[in-house]
Amino acid sequence: MEAAVAVAAVLLGAGAAGTLYRLAKGPSLLDRVVATDVLLAIVAAALAVEMAYHQHLNNLILMVIVSLIGFIGSVTVARFATQTAEHGR
Repeated sequence: MEAAVAVAAVLLGAGAAGTLYRLAKGPSLLDRVVATDVLLAIVAAALAVEMAYHQHLNNLILMVIVSLIGFIGSVTVARFATQTAEHGR
């Protein structure tokens, strides 16, 4: 189990590093929003790995909240971008 957790930690860390790079260098606002959503998904995955390793469900509510924040944020920005594109015509 320790090897699987170590591999997951390395992969999640590499994904988070790439996401942070895109968050800092993203050419547009939508790229940064997608990077933020991916970073929240990585945080939720890290919480899931931690819960599986320690065999508890204490962080389940936190994982659901992080996922909901990511979803609501993405939907809000998508609606804003759609409204801005319609008014720009």
